[in-house]
Formats: sequence, C-alpha cells, structure tokens
Amino acid sequence: MLLICQKDIITILYYNQNKNKMNLKERINADFLEAFKSGNRAKKDVLGVIKGTIQTNEGKLIESTDENVLKVLKSIEKGINETLEGNKKIGASTSEQEAELSFIAPYLPTLMSEDVIREKVRLIIIENGGSNIGALMGLFNKQNAGQAFDNKVVSSIIKEELA
Repeated sequence: MLLICQKDIITILYYNQNKNKMNLKERINADFLEAFKSGNRAKKDVLGVIKGTIQTNEGKLIESTDENVLKVLKSIEKGINETLEGNKKIGASTSEQEAELSFIAPYLPTLMSEDVIREKVRLIIIENGGSNIGALMGLFNKQNAGQAFDNKVVSSIIKEELA
C-alpha cells in the first residue's frame, strides 16, 4: 500500500505548475520521484539510469547543463534503439524497449523535419560552397548543436544537394 502525504501532493502540484521552468536534470529528478512514489517501476528504472549517468558525468566534472544532459539522453536512446533493432532481427519482444523509449521521449526535442534540414543544408552550401560532405556535415552539426536531427538524413540530403 502506497501512502502519500500532504507534502508529496504539494510537491507534485508544484512540479506540475513549474515543469516548463525546470531544466532537464530537475525535470528528470522530479519525474523519477513521481515514478517512485506512484510505483511505476519501469519508468523509475529508466530515469534512474539517466540520473546515474548524469551523476557519473558530474563526478568527471562535466556540468549538468541541458546540452550535456541531452547528450546523455541521446546516448541512452541510441543504446535502447540498438537493442530494439537487435531484438527485431531475432524475433524477440520489443515492448520493453518501446516503453523505455516512451519514457525518454518527453525530454528530447522534436526531430527536425527533412524540409527544414534541406533548407539549412542549402544555406550552408551557398554560404560555404565546397563539395566535401564531411566538412558540410561538420558545419551543419556545429550550427545546429542542441537540436534534434538524424545525421543519416542530413548526410543523404547533402549528397542529394551536391549531386
């Protein structure tokens, strides 16, 4: 039986009202506590892994800025996606990985659309010229740091635009 005291209710209400004002680390910590208190073990476990990785980085003197926390989230997302693909190949269940991805998704920015990527790639090509795919990829990544996009899509668009 789970007992929730008045302090917990106030904390949850405060969190829900101020969710947009929190940085990523604070949101993850608050959601971890909420999952813990509500008994949502799967969500608590995923958020616990994220919190642990953030704390490990802090031990390495890496500041917990939103950008660095986003790197942690993307790294964990990549690992889950690799496991998901591996399970699909062998015909194993993927429901656990899909659930884990759904717990991470609220903290990730929405993926940049192909149209937006194409427009940004065209601007980079116009401004910098050149036909070196690697250099153009580097410029794109530098100009769009902190935003979510698929590097495979960027690479294919650069190749199409250069063709």
